[in-house]
Amino acid sequence: MSNTSILQSESALARLLGQSLPEEGKTIDVRGQSFIMERGLLRSTQLATSSQQQTADSFGFKWKRRESYENPLMLEAIRDWLFQRYGDPASMSWLFNSGKNQILLDAGCGSGLSALELFGDRLNSIQYIGADISEAAEVAAKRFGERGVRGQFIQSDLTKLPFEKNSVDVIFSEGVLHHTDSTKRALESVAKLLKADGRLMFYVYNKKSPIREFTDDFIRERLQTATPDEAWEALMPLTKLGKTLGQLNIEVDVPETIKLLGIPAGKIDLQRLFYWHIFKAYYRPEWSLEEMNHVNFDWYAPKNSFRQTPEEVRSWCEEFNLDIEREIVEEAGITIIARKTKVS
Repeated sequence: MSNTSILQSESALARLLGQSLPEEGKTIDVRGQSFIMERGLLRSTQLATSSQQQTADSFGFKWKRRESYENPLMLEAIRDWLFQRYGDPASMSWLFNSGKNQILLDAGCGSGLSALELFGDRLNSIQYIGADISEAAEVAAKRFGERGVRGQFIQSDLTKLPFEKNSVDVIFSEGVLHHTDSTKRALESVAKLLKADGRLMFYVYNKKSPIREFTDDFIRERLQTATPDEAWEALMPLTKLGKTLGQLNIEVDVPETIKLLGIPAGKIDLQRLFYWHIFKAYYRPEWSLEEMNHVNFDWYAPKNSFRQTPEEVRSWCEEFNLDIEREIVEEAGITIIARKTKVS
């Protein structure tokens, strides 16, 4: 993709930075940070922490494997899940029908998958800026261009974005805040960028049953010395087991709630019993092994992958002046749309 097409809407990003974007190969200093324009993308030169760098490497690898998540059936499932949790964007008058030139910051945009599937072509009616700590920002720029959707992109740690406080209208952070060194600190960092009356849309992981929590951390720790390629291959046998369990199509009836293990009473598919309470091994009958392994890799590979309770998330929102307007709590995670009530 040419520099021109990546930076076609330069004004919004330049406005947030407070200066013009540099030419290819040139650097600029913004609020105490150094950035370089490299291959048409503005990138931070500041080193990440070791855990953040490992997480960035994992996601950079994952999002470059486009064949593992661009199947139309997979995209449809992702889109449906996003709509169930956030609602129909057509009803988001505070974003698309405000009469203002709104700036939407996608904090941790990855390959742009969630934003494109949730908002689609509506993004052409506002100013979209995607930020990611990994090289996935390059993939996002390319995918936006292929879809004919305007967007600008920056490679930067979302906890250190070089923007003024109270400068962004809406922030979208789908499944990202928990992949930083501190979910709470990440939420605080992006909330500071939001204007009063602006909205913050985010999803974070919910805590799981105790065996699942143990297994998640055990596998994740075992993968820390592996390269992304090695981790991908190491997870494939687990993915195959998840597929086998799913294909059995066996329902078990848990006779009584097992409070010690967080397992509720009632009928549950065997694969889902394993999935929610023993180890994550994703299964959808219409998906390929590569696509299911993509989901498992997304969960296990990054070092930073924190889980939190709904009570924690609510208390953080209150602390950062975020009034929750929509809350969806699932076993998998917690989805929030919150309005910033005042600037700090």
